[in-house]
Amino acid sequence: MRHRIAPYTAVLVVLVVTWAISHDSIRIKETARDLMGMKSLQQVLPPTILPSLKCDLSRRCLHDHFAIHIRSGAANVVGPKICFDGKIIMSHLLNNVGPGLNIVIVNSETGAVDRSGYLNMKDGVSEDILAYLKEIKPGEIVIVASFDDMTTKMTSEMRDIFVGMGSTLIHSVSYRDNWVFAGTGGIGKRSTFEKRAANNETTNIYEGWPKVIEVGGCFPRST
Repeated sequence: MRHRIAPYTAVLVVLVVTWAISHDSIRIKETARDLMGMKSLQQVLPPTILPSLKCDLSRRCLHDHFAIHIRSGAANVVGPKICFDGKIIMSHLLNNVGPGLNIVIVNSETGAVDRSGYLNMKDGVSEDILAYLKEIKPGEIVIVASFDDMTTKMTSEMRDIFVGMGSTLIHSVSYRDNWVFAGTGGIGKRSTFEKRAANNETTNIYEGWPKVIEVGGCFPRST
């Protein structure tokens, strides 16, 4: 026996269905309006542009830091490389490196390279080398990479100057050791940008020469 739906029941069903359809329609319109608003907002906001990687680092440096990568020379054959803020300042390929200490001096506020060159620690004049180091102003960034031997003309006074820049290894650097360093003139605060490879017959990679060393990272800008 079939049951008949009372007229008022049928009316109630129709009202419920109508309300559900109307409610869904309002919700769909609101969702569409929200999506359109998000699209419009995306069109107004500029895309996020991340700074590019510099000096072969694996991460980007913040705006108040400089990218630095330093590599020592290989024996007395291949010269060192110094990269600062995305630009190679000194390298064997640029033909602007030499035996001893290859050095770059940078304005720590602007990031402008003030001067660069190499201090010939084999055949140079000790007095001239010392005078050059004494001219480095407090606050200037000093980036150094060794090539060949860097100790023949090295004096205790020169080493002390590098200690004043933040070096903790310079007094242990010996004949034919490799050394890379970045510090700040006159600060005295220990630098984390420093490595040394000792000339040791049991660990040397090249005959009579230690391995190539390198250090890199984000160096803080002075404010």
